[in-house]
Amino acid sequence: MAIKYNEKSRTFKLDAKDTSYIIAIVDEEQFIGHVYFGEKLPDENVNYLMRLEEAPFVPSKNNRNRLPFLDSFPTEYSTSGLGDFREPCLKVTTLSGAAVSGISYLSHKIYSGKPKLKGMPATFGEEDECTTLEITCVDKHLNLEVILVYSVFENLDVITRSVKVKNNCEESIMLNRVLSCCVDFDRIDFDVVTLHGAWSRERHINRRTVTLGKQGCSSFRGESSHQDNPFIAVMDKTATEDSGRVYGFNFVYSGNFIAQAEGCQFDTTRVVMGIHPMDFSWKLENGEEFTAPEVVMVYSNEGIGKMSRTLHDLYRNNLIRGEYKDKKRPILINNWEATYFDFNTDKLISIAKEASKLGIEMLVMDDGWFGNRSSDNCSLGDWVVNEEKLKGGLKYLVDEVNKLNMKFGIWFEPEMISPDSKLYRVHPDWCIHIEGRVGTLCRNQYVLDITREEVREYIYQSMKKVLLSANIEYIKWDMNRQLSDLGSSALPYDRQGELSHRYVLAVYDLMERLTSEFPHILLENCSGGGARFDAGMLYYSPQIWASDDTDAIERLKIQHGTSLVYPSSAIGAHVSDCPNHTVGRITPFETRGHVALAGTFGYELDVTKISKEDRDMIPKQVRMYHKYNDLIRTGDLYRINSLFENSEYNCIGYVSKDKAEALFIYVQVLARPNYHSRRVCLKGLDKNTYYRNEETGEVYSGAALMNGGILIKDLWGDFKSKLVHFVREGE
Repeated sequence: MAIKYNEKSRTFKLDAKDTSYIIAIVDEEQFIGHVYFGEKLPDENVNYLMRLEEAPFVPSKNNRNRLPFLDSFPTEYSTSGLGDFREPCLKVTTLSGAAVSGISYLSHKIYSGKPKLKGMPATFGEEDECTTLEITCVDKHLNLEVILVYSVFENLDVITRSVKVKNNCEESIMLNRVLSCCVDFDRIDFDVVTLHGAWSRERHINRRTVTLGKQGCSSFRGESSHQDNPFIAVMDKTATEDSGRVYGFNFVYSGNFIAQAEGCQFDTTRVVMGIHPMDFSWKLENGEEFTAPEVVMVYSNEGIGKMSRTLHDLYRNNLIRGEYKDKKRPILINNWEATYFDFNTDKLISIAKEASKLGIEMLVMDDGWFGNRSSDNCSLGDWVVNEEKLKGGLKYLVDEVNKLNMKFGIWFEPEMISPDSKLYRVHPDWCIHIEGRVGTLCRNQYVLDITREEVREYIYQSMKKVLLSANIEYIKWDMNRQLSDLGSSALPYDRQGELSHRYVLAVYDLMERLTSEFPHILLENCSGGGARFDAGMLYYSPQIWASDDTDAIERLKIQHGTSLVYPSSAIGAHVSDCPNHTVGRITPFETRGHVALAGTFGYELDVTKISKEDRDMIPKQVRMYHKYNDLIRTGDLYRINSLFENSEYNCIGYVSKDKAEALFIYVQVLARPNYHSRRVCLKGLDKNTYYRNEETGEVYSGAALMNGGILIKDLWGDFKSKLVHFVREGE
């Protein structure tokens, strides 16, 4: 079994594929200590690593120094107020105002399989894939139960964690923070990697040294955000893409979060992750239980690349669900950058007719089809088709598109409301607001208070009516602003701090209903681009729009950073028009196609207006997508070089699981004068297998291609690109 309890040493040993994670019960007071996380060990007992025989000693041996013990003990789940002054995971306030808590071991159970988290996304696994440990802890003074839940994926280097807090006290308590994960490392000589950015440049890699104090990333914007992603990794300072020890942590949640590495006084490092305590509180009545979201922990002994490939396998197989889980996605064309709000039925059909001739498989109608929506200043919430713009109605348009053997998709922004809308005039109290205070607008819109059941029901029924009116097979779910003015007219004063978390739970509820009732629909998430690119969303939508910046060169960094955590099959990527609408850059149409190939692949332009040369290239790109998508969607990703390291070129590769096929995408960002061809050493191949370059017919061993490399030549000019495809010789 992947989880064992040693009664003699009072040790829990969790073994994943090449990973061990060890927990121990310590002293008479049943402290729960973190012993080890890393390379798989055969040992059952390594409790000596906690240094309990050294000062300040455990309280049963030296109670006069209980506080120094608590402030240095490698705890499995940190609490506040008793003497551990490092970052706490749990803070509880009683009706008397006391904010002190401490937990000790009470009991445990080990079982096969993995439980669901009620109302929240989480990874899943069958009984032969996963083993779960639940450690029940207690604060006897508060009569509070804290259940630490661990699940081990036996064939991956993955351990997941979540926490449940149950109030067994007769009176209510207030939870001020409930983080999901705490790991105390007995070293500080780490680098830390996080993903930062802004609108149109999401998930850029930031690597820095762990020092004394706190470093990491967070969001209290109501969503995981453009600015930060719920991911953190600590690693050897010498760790590279292909070597070194790396510990990755990813939060399966789409709201406020904190991910932090704290360098502590004795040169140790505490990593915590969970719901951000800013603007958070939760009133827990007697008998009630609060469940914190899941954290995925990954250990890699082969650098950042192996960590990424582990996360990709986990998310493709054990997080993404539904009809499109293992299915090639249709090539779509979205009309947003083609028309913005200026379209009608005839214009959309003209785009569809030309697109269908070129092999494009779906037309997506973006913003502007409902209410009086002719700009972004009105009508959000009025989800009724504008039949002055769409003559003949939605069904007529969809039927005409279907006659072209194309699917049809539609854009919604369900969570928003415009002040200039029929809905707002009838229900101004339905938005998140603080009574009497002038609301903060963004994109001239407010956020609906979907924590209210009647608001959720209105949204869902409005969407459902549209979806049932025509053969709609795709939804782009957008959210174009973040949360502010946090107030709900439906919550009492002592529950206002629950609003942000309740909001995320309400989003999940809507998406669960939608994907359950319309399982054939392909749902793509979007939030002003990539502000909700997180594992929580992947549970409901198999793909997420990576960024509103569709420039091929900017996308190299965005998609590279995204790939640290999330698989290419989930990265929404399109070929768009030039000059690019975000940065004004002009890049070759071929390069735009190659970059979009490393994602879901689609188009964001007006095919009736582009040059004949570019239009003639689309059928070739369509064939390219169908030829390589299975490999890109299911293969192992190898990052060979990136613009974060070398501004001249970018190269990534996809290798099939059986090592029989590989595709490498090379982009020359800056041409070099007076140089020979560029030599690029490949990765991921079988060194003992011979591979044939499909384009040239040349045959080389995997060893030669990885150690000697290939020569990239005949690329003249900036922003040029090339695909290199290898197949095992004889196949």
